[in-house]
Amino acid sequence: MENKKLASQLLKKSKTARYERFGQGISLAALLLIMLVVVGIILFVASKGISTFTHDHISLKDFFGGTIWNPGTNTPDGKPAVGALPMILGSFLVTLLAALVATPFAIGTAVYMTEISPKKGAKFLQPVIELLVGIPSVVYGFIGLSVVVPFVRNTFGGSGFGILSGTFVLFVMILPTIVSMTVDSLKSVPKYYRQASLALGATAWQTIWKVVLRAATPGILTAIVFGMARAFGEALAVQMVIGNAALMPQNLVSPASTLTSVLTSGMGNTVMGSLQNDALWSLALVLLFMSLFFNLLVHFIGRKGAFKK
Repeated sequence: MENKKLASQLLKKSKTARYERFGQGISLAALLLIMLVVVGIILFVASKGISTFTHDHISLKDFFGGTIWNPGTNTPDGKPAVGALPMILGSFLVTLLAALVATPFAIGTAVYMTEISPKKGAKFLQPVIELLVGIPSVVYGFIGLSVVVPFVRNTFGGSGFGILSGTFVLFVMILPTIVSMTVDSLKSVPKYYRQASLALGATAWQTIWKVVLRAATPGILTAIVFGMARAFGEALAVQMVIGNAALMPQNLVSPASTLTSVLTSGMGNTVMGSLQNDALWSLALVLLFMSLFFNLLVHFIGRKGAFKK
């Protein structure tokens, strides 16, 4: 009898084990909930976005290759005016230009903070970066409207609204993201890389240029892609300075539009189920696919970097 009682006590789960099982259950439930939310968002946006092609019978060629955007009206050849090419080009131009401008400044700032003067860099530049991250998008838009647009108008001509103004605003907005991630990448380079380079007679700058930056290249590329994803999905600040003209970009200082600017300005003015509303959902689906593309690109770069190591 005593042996059976002792055996039952030994086989009984302890209080700690029950808490551990309870914690695992909560974690699994949270993971499943997140997965359901993500899948639900993708399916919902996809079901709405494909209505333009399945319900309204707009061809992919007319949607992605058309240059006239005025849902509810027809083009001169009698087709619905739902050409999304101007907004797609505007989004890509603003994103790429902002990344091209921000990358040299971000890498230079990160190198100064980690390699040249780590103490001063962390003391003075880190608070500035954190401040830039915390500024709301609408504040960036007001600053761009009050400062950047007049500067572009007086310097380059035109109305001041356009891709160039959007580039300057997005440059400041994505700079903290690229700087922070680049700093982390440079810090992750092992110290013995630097020590070995200096021991072989390389100068400090040669070590930074030939060893540290090359070793941190996958992390830097990841930072740039994250910055581009932030720029591609930015809506309010870009909408305030780009001009919101759904026209093919003629130059950098002419009014243009992006996918996000057209969505934010038009979604509240359409009727659910109409062609105008379905076309906007299709633009949202394009944005969603671009976000997925940026995420896949980040994972690809990370895997290549891990493979090289």
